[in-house]
Amino acid sequence: MTSTSPASSTIHSMTAFARCEANGEWGVLSIEIRSVNHRYLDVSMRMPEDVRVLESKLRSLLTSKVNRGKVEVNIRINPNPNAPASININTELAEAVSKQSREVEHLLYNPAAVSPLEVMRWPGVIIPNTIDISALHKATRELLDEVIIDFKATRQREGEKLAAMLEQRCAGMVKIVSDTALMIPDILNARREKLLARFAELKLDIDHNRIEQEMVMLAQKLDVEEELDRLTAHIEEIRRVLTQTEPVGRRLDFLMQELNREANTLGSKSIDTQTTKASVDLKVLIEQMREQVQNIE
Repeated sequence: MTSTSPASSTIHSMTAFARCEANGEWGVLSIEIRSVNHRYLDVSMRMPEDVRVLESKLRSLLTSKVNRGKVEVNIRINPNPNAPASININTELAEAVSKQSREVEHLLYNPAAVSPLEVMRWPGVIIPNTIDISALHKATRELLDEVIIDFKATRQREGEKLAAMLEQRCAGMVKIVSDTALMIPDILNARREKLLARFAELKLDIDHNRIEQEMVMLAQKLDVEEELDRLTAHIEEIRRVLTQTEPVGRRLDFLMQELNREANTLGSKSIDTQTTKASVDLKVLIEQMREQVQNIE
């Protein structure tokens, strides 16, 4: 069987993290994307109110680039610590509030003095610092594009590691399957010799017809050629799938089930410790692969 180099794999892991920042008049804009494995694509987004209106577009941008995984997007805007501190006051409104408060004082018995801070708390007296919202929205979209590129690159690097591990396990299974096919004739011959020795030990006349019947029955029970062929076919399919460009996680998960089924059948047909061990060794490798396949997009 020809080995497929893991370096040619384009599979992606579902586990990844990426973070980018951008500076502007609004301060420091940062976007983080992190993801773990999930059966489907599940996207959750956290963002400040200033960019909440973009949520639908940002979500569409992300889902067009990512296919599976539980993905969390966190957008933050931290004020620029180096920006000069300033408070803008609506002086006309402040004067109006102060004037009206003095008129109300004449209507009250023993009124309390109005504090300047109370005037400043009046809605509209303090004018919030304004920023260019359109520039912030543009920067957010561009920064998300940048983060997604890093995010997918991380997923691909992790995917290459997973592909290398899967290829290593495939090579191990190929050797087990090949060794098992070679050992079957030896197992049958050993059984024949054991049966003949048993006849000699009991000093019985050797019934060659009976011995041949027993050997035929054993050969039928130990006929695992079909299982070995299917195992080989599944391994070849795994190697082919690892070179695909589209998401392959679900396909690989299905192949793990098929491999496990054939390994179980091989064990159920075993009449010798060697084939039993081969079945167990196969299932160990399959389980190791199955755990990693859960992380593949």
